[in-house]
This record gives sequence, C-alpha cells and structure tokens, in this order.
Amino acid sequence: MGKKTGFLDYQRIENPGADPMQRIQHYKEFHTPLSAEERRKQAARCMDCGVPFCQSGKPLMGMVSGCPLNNLIPEWNDLVYKGFMEDAAERLLFTNNFPEFTSRVCPALCEKACTCGLNGDPVTVKENEYAIIENAFESGYIKPNPPKVRTGRKVAVIGSGPSGLAAAAQLNKRGHSVTVYEREDHAGGLLMYGIPNMKLEKHIIDRRIKLMQDEGITFITNTDIGRTVMASEIVDKYDAVILACGASNPRDIKAEGRDAEGIYFAVDYLKATTKSLVSNSVAINSKYKNVVVIGGGDTGNDCVGTSIRHGCKSIVQLEMMPKLPDTRAENNPWPEWPRVCKVDYGQEESIAVFGHDPRIYQTTVKEFIKDEKNRLKAIKTVSLDFSNGRPQEIEGSEKVIPAEIALIAAGFLGSQSYVTEAFGVEVNERTNVKTEAGKYKTNVEKVFTAGDMHRGQSLVVWAIREGRECAKEVDTYLMGYTNLR
Repeated sequence: MGKKTGFLDYQRIENPGADPMQRIQHYKEFHTPLSAEERRKQAARCMDCGVPFCQSGKPLMGMVSGCPLNNLIPEWNDLVYKGFMEDAAERLLFTNNFPEFTSRVCPALCEKACTCGLNGDPVTVKENEYAIIENAFESGYIKPNPPKVRTGRKVAVIGSGPSGLAAAAQLNKRGHSVTVYEREDHAGGLLMYGIPNMKLEKHIIDRRIKLMQDEGITFITNTDIGRTVMASEIVDKYDAVILACGASNPRDIKAEGRDAEGIYFAVDYLKATTKSLVSNSVAINSKYKNVVVIGGGDTGNDCVGTSIRHGCKSIVQLEMMPKLPDTRAENNPWPEWPRVCKVDYGQEESIAVFGHDPRIYQTTVKEFIKDEKNRLKAIKTVSLDFSNGRPQEIEGSEKVIPAEIALIAAGFLGSQSYVTEAFGVEVNERTNVKTEAGKYKTNVEKVFTAGDMHRGQSLVVWAIREGRECAKEVDTYLMGYTNLR
C-alpha cells in the first residue's frame, strides 16, 4: 500500500496551523491544506504493514485501538498516492457517511494505532481523509443520490447529531422514508452547537444537510419530541423510531456557592457562542473577565479557546486528575491508545496570549465565592492527593482564584429523562437507554436507540458507527433482512 519505501523516503508533515495570535482574532478553521503533490507523499508513507491496526477498532486494555468504523485506510492511502482521488473518495465513503466531520474533529484513533508510529511518526491519516473528502466536494464527485425505489416504510429519527444523521442516511439509502426531528433551530446536534466553529465551521454541516435533503430526507427543526410533540404521536405515525438524542445531562459541581451568577455549563457557553455566529443572538460573554474552566478534556479545551477569542482577562483550567506523561509509559505500549499529555489548540493559544499553559492538575473546586449581589467573584480550590488511588483533599492546600465566569466541563451523565419517560424506554444505571448487548432495540415496540444516548458520552466516530449499526437492525425489523453495510 502506498510507496513501499515511502515511510523511509518522506517525513510526516502536517497541515500548518495559523499563528495563535492571528487565529484568535476569528472563529474560522485555521489549518492550511498541503499541496496535492505533498499530500501524495504523505499518503505514500502508508506501509505495506500486513496487519493494518489503523482500521481494526479493537479494544486493548480498556481503550479502543484503531478506527471504530473500520475505514479502509490502506486502500484509500494507496489511491491518494497514485492520484486516483475519486476512487479514494468511493472507498472512504464505503464505511464513513461523514468524513468531512471526522477528518476535522476525531482524535484520530487510526493514527495512534498506525504501524509507522511504532518506531517513528504515524501516517497523516486524518488529514489524508480531509483531503479526499474536500477534493470530492470541490470536484463534483459528491452528488445527491436518492434511492430509485421506495419501500413504503416510514422512520422517524429523533435527534440530528452524528448518530441520527448516520442512521437516517443509511435507511434513506435503503429506500425508507426518513424524517429527522431536531429540537434546535439548526440540524446537526452537538456538531452544530457543541463543537466550536474553529474546529468545524457550520457551513460544512449545512452542506451535508442540504445533500441529505436532496436525497429525500426530511428535516423538521424547532420540534422537541416529548415536550412540543407527544411521543405517542410519533410512535403511531411511523413504522420505526430511532432515539438519537445524545447524552445531554451535564455533570454538575457540588460546592458551596454553586447558585452564584456567572456559573455555566460548558455546552451552554459553547452553544451560545455558536448561536451568536450563526444567528446574531447574544452570547454568554467572557470579555475582560477572569475565566475558570472546570474540566481538562476536549470540551474544557474548547472553552479555553473560545474564552480567549472573547477577549477574557485571564484563563485557568482545573484538571482533577494528575498530569499524564509527555511520552508513552512502559506499561502503555503501541498499539494501545497513548495515555500521554497533549497540548491542544486552546492551551497553545493560552501560552501565546498569557505566557503559560492554563491547566492546573490534581485540583478541584472547594467553594464558589460570591459578592454581595450573588455574582461569582472567585473560586476556592483545593489540591488532591492520589497516592492511595482515590483522590483525597490535601489539608492546607486551598487557594483562591479570581473568577467572574466559571465553565463546568465535567462531562455528561446520560440521556435526558423527559425523552426516555415520554417514550417509556428503560434506562440503565448510567441513565443510558437500555438494550441487549450489541443490540439497538429498546423494550418498547418499534423504538430503537443509537449514539451517546445508547452508549454514553463518546466520540463522533463512535456515534456514526452506532447510527449505521442501528440502521441495519431497523432495516431488518422492517424488511425481514438487510443489505446495508
């Protein structure tokens, strides 16, 4: 696959990113694609490795190694190297409905498992994928392809995030009539309002939604099933219903002073910022304010980058867990997912603007300190000791950090009860919708589930996988068999 000696002949070169001081002036994507010739060289680095761990999607030591979609990575890398970009797009779309999303927001499990990464730098799989799909759109390879025959079956998909979109696309391809319901004013779910514009510009989502509409899928927005429309009405109207509403319950912080003004969940803060960009609504503004982000994951990093673009006075990111090593530990060998510390775009921008990484490790909130008008003015933190396995507060380690804005980015707890109760579906102890292991049908006849609502908070690539697998089960339920991949 690729050039046999490509991994020896060419070094890994990534799409260059704009200088942090320049890119914080806007909310646009900030990486410049390589030339077509340079991209061919990067694809040529794909080895004829014999066992492509990149596409395996197998669990190793509790974490997945390789692509959950089992993308045919060596095949389309070879096609890119040889210049057959249309064929590369065909092979890419064989397993992935939305490469334009995953090539922007996926943490690239494929690259972490790349054989080239064992003794050197992995292939730029994610950026190769980006080049393939964007070239396909620009060259006109991507066109509406509605089914030639309709089955007469009707399916409702509740939620238009990546799992709902994937299920809708697959079932429409099969010939079923699909209607997607979205409670927000734009389709896309967390792709639209949970992921910042600088990682995924919203016209990219609109482009895909328009294509799906041209293929016959109906989208109904501003419709909150379980509130504005009764669940029973949906179940009665359709032959099958897929719940793909996400894991929408943010994990809260229980500390004194939690009722202070100025404390927001990260998803609400990011959503408000995106809404201000797409519809000129008023954002939760952190300009000239001291901001503390509570949570060290990708969402916390997105809050850091967004706050800096607002023009915050200072930024601190609290991370409860200890700092990960900068390189793989001996007990974390390839091809396991590398448990290492990464400096993401938000932290890079903090370093450029404020001169330091915003993260403070092994620290949690002890108290939200309010002023006389119940507004947040500071946060009292405490350091944590993990020597006994479980975190223990270190006596006398309290510190006070000025803060007028606190953003809680501590993850999500599961599905929202008003939806699950409206449909009468069972949930497990984590409030995810309950099904048999490896299945997507709920305890309610005709009702299925997929994505974060089913598996809990996860990655876009897993949501797409769940949507595709759920579509196969729904198709079998409706037709008695399925020919969906």
